[in-house]
Amino acid sequence: MKKCMTLIAAAALLGSTALAQADDTKVGVLMDITGPIASFIPPLQNAANLAVKQVNDQGGLLDGKAVAIYGDTTGSAQGAVDAAQKLANVENVPIVMGALMSGTTIAAAEAVFIPSGIVQISPTATSPAMTDMKDNDLVYRIVPSDNFQGQVLAQMVLDQGIEKVAVTYVNNDYGVGIGQTFMDAYRAAGGEIVAEVKHEEKKNSYRSELATLAKGGADHLVVIAYAGDSGGKIVKQSIEGGLFSNFVGTDGLRDELLIKDVGAEALKTSFFSSPTSPADNPAQKTLHDAFNAEYGEGADKAFVDQTYDATFLTLLAIEKAGSADRGAMAAALRDVASSPGEKVGPGEWAKAKALLKEGKDIDYDGAGGSYNFDANGDVSGLIGKFVVDGDGYKQIAIFE
Repeated sequence: MKKCMTLIAAAALLGSTALAQADDTKVGVLMDITGPIASFIPPLQNAANLAVKQVNDQGGLLDGKAVAIYGDTTGSAQGAVDAAQKLANVENVPIVMGALMSGTTIAAAEAVFIPSGIVQISPTATSPAMTDMKDNDLVYRIVPSDNFQGQVLAQMVLDQGIEKVAVTYVNNDYGVGIGQTFMDAYRAAGGEIVAEVKHEEKKNSYRSELATLAKGGADHLVVIAYAGDSGGKIVKQSIEGGLFSNFVGTDGLRDELLIKDVGAEALKTSFFSSPTSPADNPAQKTLHDAFNAEYGEGADKAFVDQTYDATFLTLLAIEKAGSADRGAMAAALRDVASSPGEKVGPGEWAKAKALLKEGKDIDYDGAGGSYNFDANGDVSGLIGKFVVDGDGYKQIAIFE
């Protein structure tokens, strides 16, 4: 199935340009289709495609259709730059949804999108480094910074009565950002970190790092890394070596691939933090019903809400701007995402298009909540606490 989805993605990469007609408008979709978070991607592609389909089914974008042009970062900084260059210089997109990983988002922004004057909105990138980027108001995200997630994770751990832990985090923008924030917050609240290891990606064995981490005598290991790369290997090798059996992870580890690799039983005492959506949000139900009607299942997968919302916002920004002028995208994005304005939700493209045509303001409230960008393109948000439930994850608490 995963191979099939990768082939579909590749076909989209190769064939999407040919589908564009003279009056159609391209929108860039930059995703980490291959690489360490590949297992997350199929439902997120569906989320982006659903937003585009709804737009085209309800009057189209500007005077034609919306056409999603995909780029694959391959989960690497160089791959992100290469894909971004194609979107900017070959496809000439006016705005980009993505990327997903913090490192690929930052690499694409700094090397390509900021110099090209292209607005970029990530649904999932959380690195604190994005807050202070010199981005000319071009880089946005709709999930809270890891400065917040790290503090919440420290609270989760202490609330569980865990007063000492060992910590390992991957040496990239994502891991370093949230790792340092977690450790500072945990120590400040009275927790003890008995061992700390910053590890590298793409190694076959982490047994030497685990030996160091186990010497401190902690019962819980905090792992801040991706399940499709170092994070999954560290958990599996910890269990195989009898070194740790209780794990605490962040959104990169909250991946169904981890459950497939080590089994639900091995994770029954573990828990995970991840950006989430408001409880009892009617906009979320609207999206999930439409998503499952279109694809059969998958609306509950991680970051479906945020990916759909980010894609819908890029399309609203183009419609608000009234053209594909890159220079108009930032102001238009801020306008459609924040109050004042008449409320618009997931799937309500015809309503939004009519209001904008009448010169009225709109305010998009999505499946993932409302998005009021601050001066840095950041938003406040929610962090959920998740535990393993069968072959997936169940949310058991929300921190605001």
